[in-house]
Amino acid sequence: MTSEVDKVAEPAAVAEALGYEQARDELIEVVRRLEAGGTTLEESLALWERGEELAKVCRRWLDGARARLDAALAEEEAGADEGTE
Repeated sequence: MTSEVDKVAEPAAVAEALGYEQARDELIEVVRRLEAGGTTLEESLALWERGEELAKVCRRWLDGARARLDAALAEEEAGADEGTE
């Protein structure tokens, strides 16, 4: 039988495989549970650690999206500069 702590304490590798929306939605749920209280210290720590992992996953997705946008904008500018010569 799995406890709430076991459900939250998934390996970091599993968190890494999540898409942005999945990680964000789970992070929202973790924050909701922490704010609601009523958990043991062990459960709260496990939730906090899971939240940290999920926040890192979200940050990596957002950083990757930013890099792709920056690259696309730079490519567009380079193409525009070549067209004016």
